[in-house]
Amino acid sequence: MISFNSVYLSLGGKELYSDLNWAIPPGSRFGLIGKNGTGKTTLLRMITGDIFPDKGTIEMSPNMTIGYLPQEFVDLEDLTIMEFLKKRHGIERLEKELRQLEEKIAEGDTSKSTLMAYEKKREEFSIKEGYSFEAKALKILAGLGFTDKDHERSCLEFSGGWKMRILLASLLLEEPQVLLLDEPTNHLDIESTQWVEQHLESFKGTIILISHDRHFLDSVTNKTAELRNGKIKTYSGNYSFYVKEKAKQETMEQKEAIKIERERQQILAFADRFRYKATKASQVQSRLKRLENLVVATTPKEISGPVIKFPECPRSGLNVLKMEKVSKRYGSLSVLEEVDLEIQRGEKIAVVGVNGAGKSTLARLMSGRETPSEGSVNWGHNVKIGFYSQESAANLSSEKTVWEEIRSTPSKASDQERKNLLGAFLFSGEEIDKKISCLSGGEKSRLALLKLLLGEANFIILDEPTNHLDISTREILQDAIKNCRQTVVIISHDRWFLDEIVDRVIEVKDGKCHNYQGNITYFLEKARERKDLIKNTSLNKKTATTIDKATSRAEKKRLEAIRRNELYRKKQSIQKKIDPVEEEITLLESRKDEIDTLLCSEEILSNSSRISSLMVERNEIEQKLSSLYEIWEDLTDKLLQLETSD
Repeated sequence: MISFNSVYLSLGGKELYSDLNWAIPPGSRFGLIGKNGTGKTTLLRMITGDIFPDKGTIEMSPNMTIGYLPQEFVDLEDLTIMEFLKKRHGIERLEKELRQLEEKIAEGDTSKSTLMAYEKKREEFSIKEGYSFEAKALKILAGLGFTDKDHERSCLEFSGGWKMRILLASLLLEEPQVLLLDEPTNHLDIESTQWVEQHLESFKGTIILISHDRHFLDSVTNKTAELRNGKIKTYSGNYSFYVKEKAKQETMEQKEAIKIERERQQILAFADRFRYKATKASQVQSRLKRLENLVVATTPKEISGPVIKFPECPRSGLNVLKMEKVSKRYGSLSVLEEVDLEIQRGEKIAVVGVNGAGKSTLARLMSGRETPSEGSVNWGHNVKIGFYSQESAANLSSEKTVWEEIRSTPSKASDQERKNLLGAFLFSGEEIDKKISCLSGGEKSRLALLKLLLGEANFIILDEPTNHLDISTREILQDAIKNCRQTVVIISHDRWFLDEIVDRVIEVKDGKCHNYQGNITYFLEKARERKDLIKNTSLNKKTATTIDKATSRAEKKRLEAIRRNELYRKKQSIQKKIDPVEEEITLLESRKDEIDTLLCSEEILSNSSRISSLMVERNEIEQKLSSLYEIWEDLTDKLLQLETSD
């Protein structure tokens, strides 16, 4: 149990928490939500012990293990990924100590203290799952998008986003009692995000998640904690449940406010009518007293959020963009190969793919920021391009204030409309007078995005526009894009954000662009179907293409027969691999039992060299068994999957 008890905290002269109370039971899965700047990250850092309250207490078990994934980039050591993971989890130290003890025993040191130390270290190594650590680590790294070649690369070779994935892999391997995740999907593509969702399903500890990804929140959490006005209010459901409950509460509050206002007007009318009548004086005073109580009890009506509306733009031709046989290479690295692509006026398109697939390269080619190595990119009549990426913030004037930058942006929007938009993008009050040079990276990115939206582009290309936006601002931007007349291409890993907007998905994969006519949900369903089909068959690319075109019933039957035969062959092949593994496991387990019996006999205990050789043999058997158990489990899992799909 983690318990916040009457916690108060002020930072930089701003009160963050006032009499904050929050009980977090073991095994609970909380989504921690609230507007940017309310102190969500600070709450996590109070749990880790990095920040202490001004007043109040935070109670938790002293032996509780806590894993924390911060939002900010972290520095890693100059180690390979596997070395880093082993060092962080103490596996490297234990392996070294075991090797040293094995060398001592092999050299003839079979003293009781040495053997006991060796046995203790082996037990510790086993408890930490040292024998299966690499296999488990490789599985998690693959799920997070790392290739086999990445495992032996230095952590320092990776970008900030990939370093965060390495740290996340370490936390998932650690399986702490409490897992604190601050925007974990910021650096994940859609496939990796889905994998993390599935992986966390089996996590038995407590999860506290800060995320602006609604889909991820809904999948991972079953409780919601809203941080607002310095206090926590909890809801017994995920984010979608919270939204519905919040709407119900606001409706009830509004009805109650109307009821109170009606009663207030009646009291005022009564007092005005009978104020000077002595016979009614006591009733007037009684009702005025009631009026005071009503004023105190009234809940202030929440101001509705601003609405973003794209400015009117000149109409483009029907054909907005045409790419023919476009290839893009950087030296010997080929990113895109012979891409053919057409975009028409008014389309709302999502570009998706794993990190490094070439999504941003495609966006820069669309915008004209880069030229193709081969092929042509042509834009239609009267197309005016607006391009946003994380690098767009570099184009801001650092000496200007936020308001000066926005006011100097050519647009038909009035000053008041510009200020409303600044408020929607989390710049309000004195913040609009800040110098741009004093803004954080996230604030600069939001400002650059707002500048683009004020312009008159009719073909808008957005590369990860939601990275620094909270949920409410994402919803505002989502509505604006959904209702605008512009042609919009969006690169994003936020499935919920995209699902409500796009009517077409372009997947960048293996240097090609694959089209899906539908939203993100449709794309994910089709991608999953295709993946399952390819997984359960060994058909080559030519046969896979045939599957896509096969519409006749006879052809489908033929393909189904091929699939069944292939499944049978696969099952037979796997069973043939399982049988010798099981035989070897039986033999090794039998030999291990023999060694254990020998080690208990008085004859062997008096022979130090014999003990040494038996201990070494036993250790080798355990390592072989651990590896064989992994192979056996993997093979039986594959067999089970095939039998389920049959």
